[in-house]
Amino acid sequence: MAKLPSGSGLIFKVALPVPIYRLFDYLAPDNTSPHSVAPGMRLEVPFGKGKKIAFLVEIVRHSDLALDKLKPVTRMLDTQPLLSAKDVQLLRWVSAYYHHPLGGVISAAFPTALRLGKSALLPTQKRYALTEAGKTIDSLQLKRAPKQKALLELLQTQPPLSEADLSQGCVNWRSTIKQLLDKQLVEIIYADTTSTVTRLVNDDALPCNPQQQAAITAVNDSLGRFAVFLLEGVTGSGKTEVYMQIICSVLARGQQVLVLVPEITLTPQLEERFRRRFAVNIAIAHSRLTDTQRQTAWLNIRQGESAILLGTRSALFTPFKNLGLIILDEEHDSSFKQQEGFRFSARDVAVVRAKMLGIPVLLGSATPSLESLYNAANRRYTLLQLPERAGAAIAPILQLLDIRNKKIQEGLSEQLLAEIAKTLAKNEQVLLFLNRRGFAPTLICHSCGWVARCPRCDANLIIHSQKKQLRCHHCAREQRLLDQCPACKSNELTALGLGTERVENVLNTLFADKTVVRLDRDSTQRKGSLENYLAQINQGQVDIILGTQMLAKGHHFPNVTLVAILDVDSGLFSIDFHAAEKLAQMIVQVSGRAGRGEKSGKVVMQTRRPDHPLLTTLITEGYNSFAMTALAERKQALLPPFSYQALLRVHAADEEPPQLFLTTVLELAQSIGNHSVQILGPVAAPMARRAGFYRYQLLFQGSKRRELHTLLEALMPKITALKLAKKVRWSLDVDPVDLY
Repeated sequence: MAKLPSGSGLIFKVALPVPIYRLFDYLAPDNTSPHSVAPGMRLEVPFGKGKKIAFLVEIVRHSDLALDKLKPVTRMLDTQPLLSAKDVQLLRWVSAYYHHPLGGVISAAFPTALRLGKSALLPTQKRYALTEAGKTIDSLQLKRAPKQKALLELLQTQPPLSEADLSQGCVNWRSTIKQLLDKQLVEIIYADTTSTVTRLVNDDALPCNPQQQAAITAVNDSLGRFAVFLLEGVTGSGKTEVYMQIICSVLARGQQVLVLVPEITLTPQLEERFRRRFAVNIAIAHSRLTDTQRQTAWLNIRQGESAILLGTRSALFTPFKNLGLIILDEEHDSSFKQQEGFRFSARDVAVVRAKMLGIPVLLGSATPSLESLYNAANRRYTLLQLPERAGAAIAPILQLLDIRNKKIQEGLSEQLLAEIAKTLAKNEQVLLFLNRRGFAPTLICHSCGWVARCPRCDANLIIHSQKKQLRCHHCAREQRLLDQCPACKSNELTALGLGTERVENVLNTLFADKTVVRLDRDSTQRKGSLENYLAQINQGQVDIILGTQMLAKGHHFPNVTLVAILDVDSGLFSIDFHAAEKLAQMIVQVSGRAGRGEKSGKVVMQTRRPDHPLLTTLITEGYNSFAMTALAERKQALLPPFSYQALLRVHAADEEPPQLFLTTVLELAQSIGNHSVQILGPVAAPMARRAGFYRYQLLFQGSKRRELHTLLEALMPKITALKLAKKVRWSLDVDPVDLY
């Protein structure tokens, strides 16, 4: 071990964003004082033939390497650590639990610009505030200038807004703000990050029923200490109002709040409600924002300039100045699990972060995950229940519609069409759910049976008729839509199955005088399109809403009284044991869009399996009864949460290397001698070929979490040392949410 002479300098142990499971030692810059540096700072270091941005993790005076082998740090990028000691502690725990290189984990906690070494200083911000004339003017005086009117009304309900705030909430706001400046209704002010907000809320809280109030009181009583609450509330029960009243209590304590949602599509609606309610600065973090917007939000939260952060899973690692509460809405959603690269669960890590900080975490859902219900049953979580819809809303009627031997028109039965017509006649809205975008999932030749398959995946090409394309939804391969069979040259090519495009076409034909809006990943690609569609729906300009998974949760459409699930059977048969749980959650979540206002709602599920136990249990006894049955089945089969899993995935351009690699890993694991962990495989993945790669996997399963991780800790260094590891791409998924 090399030791520096006393007083001659320090050694920095740094994490680098490279796939290597260790820290790297560098010589600190000359004359560095131990009091001037701390873990959580960024620095630039030489690495290989170039330079990389590194993250300081430890400061020591000893190294296992010879001093002449250590390179000096090129330069320090920060004068203060950007991550606190608690932040670094959390990231080190995450790296150890998910067996992912620490450099990659820390890198994921930073926005892109800061990963690249850009400045972490927030400039003095230009803000826009109302003049005295702007505060007193009636916005109706601007009715001939709707953009000015809308922006004035926004400023009348908000604290002074920065350019970043306006960019998130408004489109083409610069010309509009200039017009308001010219009219002397708005003025520019300059505020530093020490500015304070004297008013916390804009609108008063809504009245709560006894169950809501009990939930609010329980969480408020736990502020300042660690506790996990599972808020199980039926759809429309007022979970968001519970969140907001608790947030008010946290803000009154001078603390910040982190609110996580599973998908970007839920952010605009929740953001709008939060901005109407709270008079504090609200930061937004998700992948559709620019790098500058994400960096500004990150720094505002870190410095305490913003009091609330609303974001998707990656926002979990944002450093806070004084975090007091973490909320996860739709905690059951699999989108909270990162599925590529650094595969972490935002829900599980949020609980660990809350424990380290000594603060409560609130998990909300109408359909809690089986893991969370299991933890509540074992008193690790406190269960709070909202069994009734808020206000005058009542639960919808659920109906299974048997379509066996019935006439079907592009996926729509005659009985369903009659229900749609009856609903539209009452000037009420209809929501149709089909979790398959595109026109049809299969193009087949009626003459010879040829099927359009992706040459790079074990999957069919999906027909997208509007763009006249065949597209693979797994590798994104595209080609023009064929009009002749390549096998037999016949022109009898037929589209089989349903996609949202196909159903949209028939709806436009059958209900030509009505407005149909399709919401899926294809129709909402353009920036602002989703927000525009949601505004049209809520303003009553849309009659029929057709969409995929993005419609299943979170949205509040008070005039929707009929919800139809067109193909409920597609999720009934799967080799993945998670499938039944996900299907039940989807059915309940989609059903929850019906009857959220004062009008009663109805849910129709088209099925060819009306006697299936999952469906009948949900209809007659509800989600909780299904969950208890599913947990009993998992206990009998020793599946999670009654055991713990890790899935080693591997793929390569040739079929043989993944098999050899996993066979070698299996032998290494067996040589470690931990017989309490079961190892299954190697086997081909359910989709054995994807994007041109052959995919195989090895499943580790143990009855005790510690035993599983002990094996993985011993195994990972051996895997990285394998020569075969350089011939394949591999990843470890701890607590996988699917086996694909």
